[in-house]
Amino acid sequence: MARQYSFPNNHWDWPVKLTHHHAVRAGNLIFTGGQVDLDPKGTVRNIGDLETQCRNSMVYMERLFDDLGVDFNDLVRLVVYFVGDAQDEAFLLDLLAQIIGPTARPAINMIPMPQLCYPDMLTEIEGVAVRSPNGEIVERQCHTLPDLPPLPAAFSHLVQAGDMIFTSDISARNSDGTVAHPNNPAAQTQLTMDRLEQVLALSGAGLDDVVKLTTFTTGDETIKGWATAAALRADRFTRNSPVVTDLPLAQSPAPGQATKLAATAMLGSEPARHTSPDGHWTWSQSMPYAHGTCTGDVIHIGGQVARSETSKVLTPDDMVAQTRTAMANIAQILAQYDATLDDVVKVTTFYQGNASAEALHENLLVRSNSYTPPGPATTGIPVPHLERKGLVIKIEVIAVLDLESP
Repeated sequence: MARQYSFPNNHWDWPVKLTHHHAVRAGNLIFTGGQVDLDPKGTVRNIGDLETQCRNSMVYMERLFDDLGVDFNDLVRLVVYFVGDAQDEAFLLDLLAQIIGPTARPAINMIPMPQLCYPDMLTEIEGVAVRSPNGEIVERQCHTLPDLPPLPAAFSHLVQAGDMIFTSDISARNSDGTVAHPNNPAAQTQLTMDRLEQVLALSGAGLDDVVKLTTFTTGDETIKGWATAAALRADRFTRNSPVVTDLPLAQSPAPGQATKLAATAMLGSEPARHTSPDGHWTWSQSMPYAHGTCTGDVIHIGGQVARSETSKVLTPDDMVAQTRTAMANIAQILAQYDATLDDVVKVTTFYQGNASAEALHENLLVRSNSYTPPGPATTGIPVPHLERKGLVIKIEVIAVLDLESP
């Protein structure tokens, strides 16, 4: 499948030379990397000004979309990483609704972070859009779930575009803003999965149609809180489970909220093909999650880490070594679908570190050099910690197969 790569003139740039591009189009799917308010030399602009940084990030995204033949009306998902509290989250939701307009009604995921990759950066925003290669608008359905907190009218709790389904944040937050079962990860996880099942049903889908879960658990650095929620989620899948990226959050804008998730699902005549290669790393307790799913020509790979098949953390605290291991794991999974790293269109990396160029570039250069130019769109997010001591990086990717190749 022919791909288009976007890196417009005078777009913001990294301070180091990379293979990565800012957006990639593969067929009807368009992915941007995290868009930020940097200048072409990689300097953060508008320090302390959340609104202007958000607006400029979206100006950059609009430029990428225009370059690839789509616009905000084709959006199906926005992912917003931001530094701030509940008031900032509400402000950004309203601001982004104004920017994108009322037509697309995409899903939106709001992820509060204590810091982003460069000092003084307050927001990083990535987008997914869908439009037919011939320019036709892909028919969509948009749904809201009354039990969840209301979103601005510009957004939906679930959007279906063709066979693809994207959800906004699904949590134990109620429509009145309160949190059910405060500070109880197990009870909140059960309710969250109930709500995910309910919102999927609005589009005729079910939990077994989910191909990718991104989950967040607020807690300390131990694995206990993560493992309890992960096991409860896994129990809800009756067939092969989706791939998953689990992330600990240092904070939640809603007091008492312990967990939330977002899902990608795919409907089609053929079920997803799941894979977990022999000898691949495993979780610390028995989990049915796959490492890769493929539906049609789209491959999702869950967060890959430097662990052994007995779940031992490899090369603890060594960012470069763990990055190489994670990338090798991704390549191994892709090979199960006769794909390579050069089929990757979007990569998202969560690494233990602070807001500094050094912390990001330590793994960014290794990742970038894994691809033959032109490289995929990318987002890199620092986190205070991952779920195991000594684990310092987690990498997930989306790849699109070249089905037109002989």
